[in-house]
Amino acid sequence: MGRQWLHAKREVANLRKGAVVGKLTKEIAVAAKLGGADPDSNARLFAAVEKARRNSVTRDAIERAIKKGAGLGDEKMVMEHVVFEGYTPHKVAVIVEVLTDNNNRTAPEIRVLFKKGQLGAPGSNKFLFENVGIVEAHTEKMDADIEEAAIEAGANEVEPLSHEKNDDIPADRKGARFITDRTATAAVSKWLSSNGWNVVTSEIGYIPKQCAELSEAQLAEVGEFLQGLEDHDDVHRVWAALK
Repeated sequence: MGRQWLHAKREVANLRKGAVVGKLTKEIAVAAKLGGADPDSNARLFAAVEKARRNSVTRDAIERAIKKGAGLGDEKMVMEHVVFEGYTPHKVAVIVEVLTDNNNRTAPEIRVLFKKGQLGAPGSNKFLFENVGIVEAHTEKMDADIEEAAIEAGANEVEPLSHEKNDDIPADRKGARFITDRTATAAVSKWLSSNGWNVVTSEIGYIPKQCAELSEAQLAEVGEFLQGLEDHDDVHRVWAALK
């Protein structure tokens, strides 16, 4: 999967607590802006709020982010969604999603981060990825049939997901990543939530059609590059063509 490099990098380079909280609250605000302020009817918001709670984000911070995103308070969310496409060192395709209130500031900073790679024009490598719905969840039922769950939920594909691949999946639970049509993301999330699954991610994302094969040294270099992108305050998601 395109973002698994991040979980390996966390062993040696964890994001600062403040940066984590900032990204989590931004995700909550974005989810509320796109789907409304009610987590019960907004699967993406429900998953974002649950993840924020697991990371000890305060209730006040969560509520402020929801109101800001949904436009319910005095503070309105003014964010531009910008997508950068390019390549890491060793020619690994990467898509970077940015949420910024000032692209004139952010764009030059992203270009600097791409100095060791190659920044392409819009549309230069999106054809190398599939734009799909991604729902990641876990259940306490260790004997659960994930393929049967995928069929019942309406997902197109499913794959096992362990704590080693995603630290949002508890080590003592059975995890899975469900891939679906973009328009079916919320429906899949709701079915899983209603049938004994805890949803930890519900979003539209990118899955590489083909992954690069790298040596350990090359993978380490690419990981450093991707971590630099991920650390930027305005970077929302990084998707790379890596296993």
